Amino acid sequence: MRRFFRRLLLRPVLWATSNFSSKPDRAKIFRALDKLYQSILEEQNKKGRLITFEEKAGKFIIFSDQHKGARDGADDFALSEPNYLAALDHYHRNGFVFINMGDSEELWENSLSKVKKYNQATFEAERNFAEQKRFIKIFGNHDLYWGNDPIAWWQLKRIFKEEVRIYEGVVLATSISGKPLHIFCAHGHQGDASSDGNWFSKWFVANIWAPLQGYLRVNPNTPAYDTDKKTLHNDIMYQWSSNQKDILLVTGHTHQPVFASLTLLERLYKQYQLATQRNDAVKAEEVRSEIRKREKEFAAVAVDYMSMKPSYFNSGCCCFSDGDITGIEIADGNISLVKWKKKKEGSERELLESISFTALTGLL
Repeated sequence: MRRFFRRLLLRPVLWATSNFSSKPDRAKIFRALDKLYQSILEEQNKKGRLITFEEKAGKFIIFSDQHKGARDGADDFALSEPNYLAALDHYHRNGFVFINMGDSEELWENSLSKVKKYNQATFEAERNFAEQKRFIKIFGNHDLYWGNDPIAWWQLKRIFKEEVRIYEGVVLATSISGKPLHIFCAHGHQGDASSDGNWFSKWFVANIWAPLQGYLRVNPNTPAYDTDKKTLHNDIMYQWSSNQKDILLVTGHTHQPVFASLTLLERLYKQYQLATQRNDAVKAEEVRSEIRKREKEFAAVAVDYMSMKPSYFNSGCCCFSDGDITGIEIADGNISLVKWKKKKEGSERELLESISFTALTGLL
């Protein structure tokens, strides 16, 4: 039956996807981010929360884009579940606040009942944070249900056994050497015409359009699946953040980790340039070899990667094809990009990048 409907509807759905799906629009995204940030500061607990913390004492882990599915062939999370559970156990035992930053549940392709059935262990691990009031849940474009369905609050209470508020964003506020610093966290779909519009458009995408695309196995045409759109989206997020004062922007959505405004490839190019300037031939060749391996993973490199303001971060995702997960960690006065990967004896945390807030604010 699916094949019949796919043959019948594939071309019109592809046409509609191409013509009506969101194309990153700088002005719309800027307006949406401005509006959300201001609303969090002015109307706390409606759109989001403002959380203050001490520079050295605050402990947060930010994961996004789990896309928990139904353990079928389309479940991108299945391989990552062991790493995710190990990571949550570590952060729970060590007193971190968990910011779950959107697209946690894959509700474009699955019903909520199926996702709940096949992800009981992960919901239980998340519930441990909720019970201790250390859980912030943000919605994304693939789990818009949480943000627009009138009975979402009831479903959340059934899952977490606690009242869990759903937010569009959160602002973490601290002070570095007497200078204010805000870390603005949102999924990153803000300004997306198809999933960040009025109530009806969001309802239509969440309940009609997205399930239809999922049923027909049609590429949803979002940054996570489109390398050119991914690059453009990250660039627009960087542009917004670089225009702000004393604000860091942290998003997900693209599934591509970004640290201090640089993707992995851009960071490698920068390392190569610096090694060349120091006449360090051994290091230059080592980095160039890594660049050759990685170039095919990226559609483009920012022309000003040597001088970009370190104001934008992307948590990556928890559904890489090899089972690895990445996230943004805030602890001990540092902000870090971490990876959790499978080892013979279990899962292991790997520190990919890290910088102190003191050093970072000196560069903003």
